[in-house]
Amino acid sequence: MKNMSPWWIRIPVVFFIIFGLMEYFIDSGEKPAILEYPITQFFMLMVLLILIAIELILKLVENVMFRTLSEEAKERYLEAKSSQNEWTWGNNVWNKLTGNKPIEEEGEIILDHNYDGIKELDNELPPWWVWMFYATIIFGVVYLVRFHIVGDYDQDMEYEQEVAAATLAIEEYKKTAKDLIDATTVELLTDAADLSAGKGIYETTCLVCHMADGGGGIGPNLTDENWILGGGIKNVFNTIAEGGRDGKGMVAWKQTLKPLEIAQVSSYLLTFQGTTPANPKAPEGDVWVEGN
Repeated sequence: MKNMSPWWIRIPVVFFIIFGLMEYFIDSGEKPAILEYPITQFFMLMVLLILIAIELILKLVENVMFRTLSEEAKERYLEAKSSQNEWTWGNNVWNKLTGNKPIEEEGEIILDHNYDGIKELDNELPPWWVWMFYATIIFGVVYLVRFHIVGDYDQDMEYEQEVAAATLAIEEYKKTAKDLIDATTVELLTDAADLSAGKGIYETTCLVCHMADGGGGIGPNLTDENWILGGGIKNVFNTIAEGGRDGKGMVAWKQTLKPLEIAQVSSYLLTFQGTTPANPKAPEGDVWVEGN
């Protein structure tokens, strides 16, 4: 079969095709799958080794078959293989990029200099270098006009725009990422699922001090309008997270409960407001009004 390209082109192409398919079907987040998961690293390494092994086996089979040919057949085979392996397209591109003269034509560009048998060729700059040089000139002109003459956009403005966009994105993300909430961003939860979760947390961690109906025991009454450290969802959230008064108040729960759980239990215990417990404890603290 005719080789359309050399092995050092075929192997990377097949390797990256497989890699691209893996990336398409595996959601690996910010990192490529081959870098994120050890199993994909192992798989891709095995793929590469298998591709190399296939090339080596084919070469070995080719050599074995070549040994069985007659001398005349060997010559015809080598001639045919030489023409097949000539990568015309690649060679043409390479010659255009480098502008090299074939050895047979070097006599046209040899200079009349001779240093102890060392001769000098009058080679021109490689076309790829010349094109890159022209590209840098064009880029420099565009950059000069864009940023120093027109001046309607610069890196300071880009930085400010990126920071502003990132800040908005963070704020939007915080609205839906409940575990990132804190005392300044928490909102009263009214969803039945959140209140049910809050009730479970309350009965596990708070009931022993505040009683099942919120009437208070070791801890203060949760049904009246008086609050020691302030009422409302934000103050209650902060009190549960950071703890009560030093030395005699409630312990801080931020190491035990997640922010969402604190918001849930805070919202639940606020449902006790205005209810009538069986044995209410005397009010403690000051009357708290929303907005204080």
